[in-house]
Amino acid sequence: MSYLGELISIGVAFSWTATALLSEFGSKRLGNLTLNVLRMALAILFSLVLFIVTTGDLLPVGATREACGWMLLSGLVGYVIGDFCLFQCYIIIGSRFGQLFMTLAPLAAALMAWVTLGQHLTLMSIVAMVVTLFGIGISVLGRGNHHKVSLRLPLNGVLFAIGAAMCQGIGLVLSKIGMNHFEVVAGMPEWFLPFNANFYRCIAGLIGFGLLHWFRDGFTPMRKALHDGRGLSVAIATTIFGPFVGVGFSLMAVQYTAAGIASTLMAMTPIIILLPSRWFFHEKLTWRAVLGAMISVVGVSLFFLG
Repeated sequence: MSYLGELISIGVAFSWTATALLSEFGSKRLGNLTLNVLRMALAILFSLVLFIVTTGDLLPVGATREACGWMLLSGLVGYVIGDFCLFQCYIIIGSRFGQLFMTLAPLAAALMAWVTLGQHLTLMSIVAMVVTLFGIGISVLGRGNHHKVSLRLPLNGVLFAIGAAMCQGIGLVLSKIGMNHFEVVAGMPEWFLPFNANFYRCIAGLIGFGLLHWFRDGFTPMRKALHDGRGLSVAIATTIFGPFVGVGFSLMAVQYTAAGIASTLMAMTPIIILLPSRWFFHEKLTWRAVLGAMISVVGVSLFFLG
């Protein structure tokens, strides 16, 4: 099939849309920290099963001490801080606006790569940043009193969303550095490396979220969550659609089409999520919301296609 990579990329965008919607529901039902502890634990469990089925080994192979260190740091930034902020913003402003702000992640990654890897910021990258910010501004800013511009969302929710996007972008660069330190293992396919690396990120995530959960709430909410069948089902679905279907198929997509095309199509979540958020959470859609999401996605595409 000539467009297999493009079709897979669109499927990934729908998978991440499902993850966002499920995460919003799960965060409101179980709590931010409880849901994230469950997600990390389930992701580790699923990873162990994947390793046994694929390689016959219980643990990932090829990880040097430097690789483990970078991936643990990436998990601390991307999962513990980033996902905490992301799920908190879902509770305050909803997954639709949360995913809109996540279009800032490539901006954060570009700046982080510029600082740590010496990668230059091109003119197109700067244009992409401006276009993405313009699209977000159309969606979240409105006319206030005396014709002044005002923010139409709670400020704390916006700050959590920006923090989530920044941490995701920074965590991505840290992961790239970490994966460069993995040793090449004979017989291990190239696409399997991110799954090995993500295992250590999940370890950091489980430890970090577990400690936060313990110090803030104890484990009473966790005991309640383990007896909540619907909540557990959402946690399992969120884990599958995110780290496994999302990550796995995103890796497969770039094998069948150009990375820039795949990345652009997978970034369509802010547009795809518009109608489901109206159906499931009864959110009001305006022309500003639709236009802003479309412009933001165009901005993201400029990062990869420019």
